[in-house]
Amino acid sequence: MSWTTAHALKQQVVRLWVRGDLLRWGITEESRFPLKLALTIPSSSELTERFDAVRVWIADLTALPHIRIEWREVNHRVQGTQRLPQSVWVDRREDALRWIGRLAEAARFEDLAALTRPTHPALLAWMTKRPFQALGLVEVWPRLLEVVVWMQQHPHPGIYLRQVNIAGIHSKFIEAHRSILAEWFDLALPASAIAAEHTGIRQFASRYGFLDKPTRIRLRVLDPQIRSISGSPCPDLTLDADSFAHLDLPLRRVFITENETNFLAFPKTSEAIVIFGAGYGWEALSRATWLQRCSLYYWGDIDTHGFAILDQLRRHFPHTRSLLMDRATLMAHPTSWGSEPDPVAHDLPNLTEAEGALYDELRDNRIRNHLRLEQEMIDYSLVEAAIVEETG
Repeated sequence: MSWTTAHALKQQVVRLWVRGDLLRWGITEESRFPLKLALTIPSSSELTERFDAVRVWIADLTALPHIRIEWREVNHRVQGTQRLPQSVWVDRREDALRWIGRLAEAARFEDLAALTRPTHPALLAWMTKRPFQALGLVEVWPRLLEVVVWMQQHPHPGIYLRQVNIAGIHSKFIEAHRSILAEWFDLALPASAIAAEHTGIRQFASRYGFLDKPTRIRLRVLDPQIRSISGSPCPDLTLDADSFAHLDLPLRRVFITENETNFLAFPKTSEAIVIFGAGYGWEALSRATWLQRCSLYYWGDIDTHGFAILDQLRRHFPHTRSLLMDRATLMAHPTSWGSEPDPVAHDLPNLTEAEGALYDELRDNRIRNHLRLEQEMIDYSLVEAAIVEETG
């Protein structure tokens, strides 16, 4: 049967709920009511051939609550004058909500809008975009609004989240709702109160003017003659990024490795330190302008991500040289080859010709699918030989 059933009519209204339309229409000036539902009716031949089925179909429609049916009379050559539904309407949004049993939820949503509209009208746009997410925040909504008010009164607060002083609201609450608050702050705060260069949930504090945990840089002194602190002749140190930027040691060489074991076992080298790498996070290192005066070496895995990290490092330090990330090293360790779970495939413009050629072989799977050689799999004697060759 191709006619629109009573169930199909109700499902049209259900879809409006699922899309969020029935919620958002309640807080905007947009109105689709009276709402005409799509209706397919029996043809003239079906009226003759399936007259009893048509009567049942009409009875099902007339039994539906919360709708209005417009009728038309049909003069049929066999059945005579018949009255058939011509269109079906839902006159009010409340009728639609009551029909699908969502009236209470819609009322809660409207209550949130009523609470928000007087002081934060800009947030109504967020509510219309994410109506169901708003419904899920009913219990915490007033506290979230209080945080927005506090931020409007304290732009660029310059304190840690732990120091925000709002009665009944602690820093863990703010941290737990950073993704929501970030979207709200972007709507409710002036552009001057937002550091737009900081993006993503991890940069929440920096974006809105809070103090953040300092970036830590871990290094080992590789030259026993450099006595930076008393104690171990080759200390393992962790500095905040600002202290690292002002480090004053007699250095000519800086090595960076991504593997902690290699970091700890790195051979002693004159006038050198080794840094435990931070993956793709080179912004903290870039503040250390003294690195521009040093020979800088990067040792990562031989895989697409290793070369992508090297490419990003060279955006800050173009003079960086790779260490043990060449084809000869890769082909010398076939029994140690592994598989890279999620390779990258975009172009890397900051690689040398040889590095780029090897990267192309890896991303195009010319040697083996998803090939990877992790740096800790390389023979230690080759590590020592490579460092001697680089340092003379």
